Parts: sequence; C-alpha cells; structure tokens
Amino acid sequence: MGLIGRNFEKQELNELLNSNKSEFILLYGRRRVGKTYLIKEYFKHQFTFYTTGLANKKLAVQLSNFSEDLKKIVSNHELEEPTSWMQAFKNLIRALEKSEDIVKLVFIDELPWMDTKNSDLITAVDYFWNKWASGRKDIKLIVCGSSASWMIKNILKNNQGLYNRVTRKIKVKPFTLSETQEYFISKGFNFDNYQIMELYMALGGIPYYLDFVSKNQSAAQNINRLFFSENAPLKNEYKMLFASLFKKYDKHILIIEALANKKKGLQRSEILDIMKMSDGGTFTKVLEELVESDFIRKFSYPQKKTRNSIYQLVDNFTLFYNNFKDQIDKENSNFWTNAIGTPTFYTWAGNAFEIVAISHIEQIKNALGISGIQTDIYAWSSQNAQIDLVIDRKDNVINLIEIKYSEHPYKISKDYDLKLRNKIASYKEENKTNKSVWLIFLTTFGLSSMANAGAVHSELKAEVLFG
Repeated sequence: MGLIGRNFEKQELNELLNSNKSEFILLYGRRRVGKTYLIKEYFKHQFTFYTTGLANKKLAVQLSNFSEDLKKIVSNHELEEPTSWMQAFKNLIRALEKSEDIVKLVFIDELPWMDTKNSDLITAVDYFWNKWASGRKDIKLIVCGSSASWMIKNILKNNQGLYNRVTRKIKVKPFTLSETQEYFISKGFNFDNYQIMELYMALGGIPYYLDFVSKNQSAAQNINRLFFSENAPLKNEYKMLFASLFKKYDKHILIIEALANKKKGLQRSEILDIMKMSDGGTFTKVLEELVESDFIRKFSYPQKKTRNSIYQLVDNFTLFYNNFKDQIDKENSNFWTNAIGTPTFYTWAGNAFEIVAISHIEQIKNALGISGIQTDIYAWSSQNAQIDLVIDRKDNVINLIEIKYSEHPYKISKDYDLKLRNKIASYKEENKTNKSVWLIFLTTFGLSSMANAGAVHSELKAEVLFG
C-alpha cells in the first residue's frame, strides 16, 4: 500500500538522510499511530541495524534480543555476549565500524521498553552518541517510542550527557481527514465524506484502528462491530492504550474521564476538585504527559495569565469510549445502529465533530483564506455565552466559529438567530475588543438557507476539513 500522507515527516527524514553529518532523531507519538510503519516503509527496511524493545521483559531478555539482532550484521564469534547495556552498545559500535554501508542507518524501536529498573540504558546511549557517533558523518540514529513522556524526559530534556544532543524531533500525529480519505481510497473503499467523518469521529485518525474497518459495511455497522459486538477488536484497547504509554496511568484515566464530561474543558483547579487530589509536581507531570501525547490540549485566553489555562479533551477515540463504555462492557451488538438519531447519539456527535474541527485548524484557516496570518486559538465561555472555537487574528479580526453537527443541511430558527447575536454581543462586551468580530458557521452539510442567518458572516461545510 505504501506510505499515506506524512508529507512533513517524509521531508524531515529525507533531509536527515542527505545531511553531511551524523543525526540523532527522536521519533515519538501515541500508541498505534504508525511510527514504526513510517520508518520501515520510508527506508524500505534497509537498516544497517534494527532492533526493538520488548514490553515488560527483564534486562537479560532485552540484552539477548538486542544481541540476536546484532548478530544479523556481524558473526557470532566477533562479539562478547553482553551483560549490560554499555557492553551491548560497545558491540554495536564494533559492528558498525565493520559495516560497508556508506550511510549507517540505526533504528531502535520502543526504546522506553528497554529501560528496565537500574539498567543504565541512558548512560549507554549517551556513550554511543557522544563518544563515538557524533564525531562521525555517517551515522543516522533513530530512536522511537510510544511513551512520549519517557522520550521527552530521558532523551529530549535530558540534563546530563544527552543534553541538547537530539538533532531532529519528529512527532507522528494521527491521520488528518484527508489522509484518512486517501487511506481508504488506497484500500479500494467507496466511502463518501460523511461515512469517513462518522468513522473519524469514533476512531480518530489512528491507522491501526482504521485498519479494522471493512469496506463491505457502512460506518455505523463498522462501529457496531469494532466496539459493541462479541469479541469486538477495540473492546479492550482503552486501558491497553494508557498502560502502554504511562507506567502509572490511573490518574491519567481519571483526568480523561473528567474532561470527557466537560465539552468546553476545565481549569486545573476544577480538575483537582473532581479528582479530590492535591496540587503539585505529580499532577503537573500527568497533565503535561496527556498534552504531549495529544489526548488533551491546553489553551488560555490571550488576556489572561497561564495559571488560568483550560484543559480540553481532543482525542476522538477516548471520547467515544467514555461516552459509551457501559454499552461496550455489555457487548450489546446492535447498540450503535439503534442509538443513531437518539439524544445520546447527538450529544456525542456534537462533541466529537467539534474535536474533529479543533484538530483541523489549519484546514479551517485555509478555507477562510487566513493560513498565513498569526492567530490565537481557543474556546471561550462565560456565564452568558459559549463559543466553540475562537480564531483571534493578528489582522484585527476575530472569527467566532459556531460548530454544529447535523445529518442534513442545518436550519437556523429565529430563536437560535437571537442566541447567536447574543453570543457575539457577550463576547465583544466581556473581552472589550476593538477588533471586528465575524461569526462563522461550520456544519456538516452547510445551512439549508440564509433565512434567520443575519448574524452569520459566512458558512463552512465539513468538506473543508478534508482540505
């Protein structure tokens, strides 16, 4: 099938491959996002050395696995069997020195799994890079891992030997809607944009999840099978997802659960109140890990200080699971097809569609013709009104984005028109802005007519998110 999308990542990899120096590349992203597939496909499996860490295995097993992979490029009798990571990486150096490859491509996958208790793995990586590889011009070291927090703490923000040694950082993100569409086309699917949108609202742009989708079933049938049927493929994925990313993940899940019930997000103090947890470094670390792993986003109003930051859930898969986990546990195989059109469905769909829009800000800006303009992006709420998405522009215009999910062209009633006008007035009054404030209406299929739409400056359809 080849690589779908990933244009930025491919450009970065091409540049590092052709640079005239050794490169230390940090590649990270959440579980199932396609990190390993990206590297293997881009380099056509042509590695001088490739190994991967093993989940939940002790040091001896990790070393043995590393050594067995090393024996694929050098004969057994030339290397001592390692009893430490330092010895293992010294063996790697000897093997690479014997390699005739002009560019020596070293790919170490799931590095965090190799870091068992008291293993001194980071010391060995430090030795390999600083004592040997960095002084050469032919080494391209790619280290990869799903545990974003481990990668950032131990490699990117290492305050000892590996401080400031990473030459390139590549964060692999979920597919956009356009990439998801391209993915399905490459597999011979005949889904229209609405079917793709419905799947994306439940699964997000995670390639591993998308791979379970059958082209012979509708989006609704696929969701039924993936989550609610007997032996549903994604039934147990939720806890496995967090367990693979974070060693102690209970607090991470509690924060996700709290945010799943609050569409507009919560302040730090509000999350602490819900969790009945004291503030401190541990809580800060958990929040940072969730932000870095793309489960939540952090934003603040431009006129307020950072301490008033809002945290908002922006991961479609975790939102879906938390909305319907009771039914997932019951294995109600017909739940989803029966749920469509119910208030429960529309509550979820409205929130999910909003998350999709938030994750496609660049596509929205492009559709508005403001892709090159500096902006502040946030949601806004007060006692009087709520705005789904605010694009505060450097050119003295503020776009208030009203986001509505609908299965048909949306009709604005007189009452709703009045509500929209009050939203604009409340925003202007409470923010004391002198900028022009334009209301943009983003909905699935657009507006049915412009009757009662006097408050709307312009409209966008969901198809712009596929841009």
